[in-house]
Amino acid sequence: MSLAEIEARIAAACARAGRPRAEVTLVAVSKVQPEERVRAVLDEGQRVFGENRVQEAEGRWPPLLAGRPDVRLHLVGPLQTNKLARALALFEAIHSLDRESLALKLAGAVQARGGCPTLFVQVNTGAEPQKAGLLPEAVDGFVAACRGAWDLPVAGLMCIPPVDAEPDRHFALLADLAARNGLGLLSMGMSDDFERAIARGATHVRIGSAIFGARSAAP
Repeated sequence: MSLAEIEARIAAACARAGRPRAEVTLVAVSKVQPEERVRAVLDEGQRVFGENRVQEAEGRWPPLLAGRPDVRLHLVGPLQTNKLARALALFEAIHSLDRESLALKLAGAVQARGGCPTLFVQVNTGAEPQKAGLLPEAVDGFVAACRGAWDLPVAGLMCIPPVDAEPDRHFALLADLAARNGLGLLSMGMSDDFERAIARGATHVRIGSAIFGARSAAP
């Protein structure tokens, strides 16, 4: 599917929801994609990309960013604390803040650096033991600690619903948690369900295979 087709579907979903198209950011998830596919989407005009791993982004993006100051990178995968400084140098947004140890390291790095990326707290809405993210009942306390003791300006929440689950319930839960905590950004919705996420208030949709095609196997 072309980028133009995805853009048209996002615009139509926004119209159905009575929302301006400008409220929704398309994050083209380029993880594990060949460089020629990424270049093609760049040439089509896409300017916000999501990567899953710091080291992969470091290997791919420096030459692609040359001469393209308007391109923005988002980290949509897990972040290890030992890669934090490298992530802050590369990413405008981090969608995977998911634990106290990372928040504490991030708070110190942000204070030393003097700037903070846009931060999303990852929520494990399905309480899946193999998946990262805070359980829903822990979100209020974690957000309060980020804003208070750790002085981190959390902007939103992110979730990945269980593969076989009805996603609307998870999107609604995330939206309720965000509203309760006064958070304006919702990173939810992927290739198979982004229109439903937009209907539930998504501000960032993370779309990979629908734009790039099936991913190659991870190295």
